[in-house]
Amino acid sequence: MSAVGDEQQTQGQPSEHHAPAPVRIARMRWIFMGAGAIVLVVLLALVIVYREADKPFGFEVEFMSVLVASRADVLTVPALVFNALGGGILSTFVVPAVIVVGLLLWRRPWAAAYFVVAAIASATVTRVIKVIVARPRPEDILVTPDFGSFPSGHSANAALLATALGIIFLRTWIWIAGAVYTLLMMLSRTYLGAHWISDTIGGALVGAGVAVIVWAPFAYQLYREHRLPHRPIWERATSA
Repeated sequence: MSAVGDEQQTQGQPSEHHAPAPVRIARMRWIFMGAGAIVLVVLLALVIVYREADKPFGFEVEFMSVLVASRADVLTVPALVFNALGGGILSTFVVPAVIVVGLLLWRRPWAAAYFVVAAIASATVTRVIKVIVARPRPEDILVTPDFGSFPSGHSANAALLATALGIIFLRTWIWIAGAVYTLLMMLSRTYLGAHWISDTIGGALVGAGVAVIVWAPFAYQLYREHRLPHRPIWERATSA
């Protein structure tokens, strides 16, 4: 993220084993962007409730009709894979555990803490909005989902994962891969009949918005941690 301001001038260069000198990190614009994403979700929720929660937009019906008519095994199988990855035990426990353990093994405790807090916050916001809006699912559905269609929990999980990992590692290819993964997840949810398009858009905004908002209090520590060496923890024992 382009959130780091000018570094304070110091004498000499930081050594290999020390974080750089203190920096000023521009948090506010990112907080406003994250909050703006959540506000958009709230506004979209209000429109859905006003129109009656079970009344989809016309373009959503047409788009889903095209996807339903295009259903084939070659598309359904990967869509079901995305369904498994983005929800249930895999999304709630397995994937987060793998990420957190990996971050801890490669000496990124602040990144691990940030990811845990962001994941919990995103899931909580998604669940609260689902309960309040109580939008019914589409009828032509190929999977057995939980309660509430808006926002899409799978899309929120994908966007949270993409944004959080992009923030942690600051690599262009991670941002691109995360964006592609999120878009494919959104498309798969509509293809399977689990969500309308507005549900997936709302979910993606929740995941990305929460990830950015939660980043703010962790920003300085994440920046310093990112600049440190990240040798795996077992190297200390072997090199001692």
